[in-house]
Amino acid sequence: MTSGERQKPVLVILGPTASGKSALAMNIAGNLDAEIISADSRQIYRELTIGSAKPSEDDLRMVRHHFINEKTIGEPFTAGDFAEAAYARILDIHNRNKYAVVVGGSTLYLEGLLKGFGDLPPGDQEIRSRLTAELALAGGEKLFERLRKLDPIQAATLDPTKTRRLIRSLEIIEITGKTVTSLQEYRRIPALDYRIVGLSIARPILYGRIDTRVDEMIASGLVEEAEYLYKKHYSLLRTERNSALKTVGYQELFDFFEKKTDFDRAVTLIKQHTRNYAKRQLTFFKNRLNVTWMDAFGEHAAPDILRAACCRELAE
Repeated sequence: MTSGERQKPVLVILGPTASGKSALAMNIAGNLDAEIISADSRQIYRELTIGSAKPSEDDLRMVRHHFINEKTIGEPFTAGDFAEAAYARILDIHNRNKYAVVVGGSTLYLEGLLKGFGDLPPGDQEIRSRLTAELALAGGEKLFERLRKLDPIQAATLDPTKTRRLIRSLEIIEITGKTVTSLQEYRRIPALDYRIVGLSIARPILYGRIDTRVDEMIASGLVEEAEYLYKKHYSLLRTERNSALKTVGYQELFDFFEKKTDFDRAVTLIKQHTRNYAKRQLTFFKNRLNVTWMDAFGEHAAPDILRAACCRELAE
C-alpha cells in the first residue's frame, strides 16, 4: 500500500446495540466531511428497516452511508464479502481525499475488516452431520457446554440458541485439534490505520435504552414490517441458513404470528434477547479487539473522540 493510501486514519466507532453509536457517527462525520461505512449485518438488507434501527432518511441524505439497503433477503453476503468490499471502499474514500468512519456492532463484520479472518479449514460433512445428529438428540445446551469447556472465549460470543456457528466451532476443533480462538490469533496485519473507539455505557442505562428502543420500534410499525416479511419469506423461515430472518425483533414476532406465544410475551422476549445480544457484543469487543473505551454520553463526546483517537486538529 502506498503512503498516500495510508495518510488518513480510519475511525471505528463500535458499541453494543442501542449505545448511541450511529448518532455519534453522524456528528463526527459532519465534523470530518466523512463517509460512513456501516458494519451492520442487518441494515444492509432493504427489507429490514425498523427492526434493524437503520439511520433515518434525513441522515442518509446528509451523509453518504455504505452498506445500507444494498442487498435483498436471500442474496448471499458473508462477513468475508463485507471485509473485502469495505476495505476497497475505504481506499476509494481516501483517494477522494475524504475520511471514512466505520460504525457498527456486528462482530464478524468488524473482526473481518479490522483483523482479517484466519485460515479456517473447509467443512467436513461427516463431522458436521454427526454433530447435527447429536444436537437433535441431546439438544444445544450439551453441545454449548462442550464448547464452553474447550473454547470459552469463542463460546462467550455465541448465542446458544443459534446452532450453525456452534456446530461450526466444534467442527473446527475436531478437524484441526485447535480452537477457533487460537486459530484466529494468526492473521494478516491490518493494512489500514484503524483507530478503534468503543462506547462505554453503564449496564442499567444501556438496558433502559434497549427497552425504550423496542417500545419505539413497536410504535413505529415493527409488527407490520415483521408480518410482511413473514408472509413474503415464509419458505425461507424454514431454512437454518437464512440468518437475516432470525434477527432479534423479527423472530419473536414470527413466533407470535404462529401462536407460539402471545404479543406481550413476544415484546418481553425481544427486550430480553436484545439485552443478551448486547452482552455478547461487549464480551466480543473486549476479548477480540484492541478498543479505546470512551464515555458514550459525555458533553463533548464527538470532539473528545476526534482528539483522542483520530484527528486532533479537527476537534478544536
